[in-house]
Amino acid sequence: MRTIDWVDGAIELVDQTLLPDEFTMLRITTVDGLIDAIRRLAVRGAPALGVAGAFGVVLADGDTEAIARLRAARPTAVNLARAVDQTAACLPLGRAAVLACAERIRDEDIAACLAMGERGADLLEGDSLRIMTICNTGGLATVERGTALGVVQTLHERGRLAEVLALETRPLLQGARLTTWELARMGAPHRLIADSAGPYLLARGGVDAVLIGADRIAANGDTANKIGSYALALGAARAGVPFIVVAPETTIDAATPSGDLIEIEDRGEEEIVTIRGVRLAPKGTQAANPAFDVTPHDLITAIVTDQRVIRP
Repeated sequence: MRTIDWVDGAIELVDQTLLPDEFTMLRITTVDGLIDAIRRLAVRGAPALGVAGAFGVVLADGDTEAIARLRAARPTAVNLARAVDQTAACLPLGRAAVLACAERIRDEDIAACLAMGERGADLLEGDSLRIMTICNTGGLATVERGTALGVVQTLHERGRLAEVLALETRPLLQGARLTTWELARMGAPHRLIADSAGPYLLARGGVDAVLIGADRIAANGDTANKIGSYALALGAARAGVPFIVVAPETTIDAATPSGDLIEIEDRGEEEIVTIRGVRLAPKGTQAANPAFDVTPHDLITAIVTDQRVIRP
């Protein structure tokens, strides 16, 4: 299954807001439609956003204002802006060249996920591995297979996976809604846990490694990922459990020296005070909603990319 692709002159992508209850493919024919899909998280995950941005440049058909709006649709994930810029550089060569560039970015993402899965599985030692993860880093976050969950899939295919402990990932429950859906599809044993249970279970010795994805990796190895990742890194460090970031080379931002300079998106109060349309807090309650946090490089055991293993 491909999360996103170019089909007959339009972008087709899985509407992730409807999962796990409903599997629906959206057909997007305009830049505004794509920006809406990105902002409401119908398409999400740094690599998938990069592919979406590349195909969005094709839809823009040379409209530089639309391309600029697309580039800025989500500020934390570097892949979106990078892929938009890379594809837009082909505009002087004509629409066919722009589409070819976007399709190349898609194909490179597929190859990168295969490579990360192999490299990450090779890095981890032992059989019957118990893996903890947060958010969703599978095929839904890329084009196919995924980053951190791609490593899990490779471990499962090799017969080396005992269990995955998936954090629910408040406030939008990407772990509960999406990661469990993908794990069930691949037939991998798994249990869902509350976000706050992660550090406790690490402390009890029930986990062999923590695998997360990344939305942006600074030049020094500081990593921005879904909110809650930093707490897991602290828990893993205390428990002596390897904490491994899995992301393609395109997520490394050499132009950002450290995590202090990564812009963290705040998605507003509504996602905190409600859950899937049901109000949790009294009306008038104010909330902070940072979508990401930054894990300092000294808490990261290794960064696995499609090309190498980095030990910050």
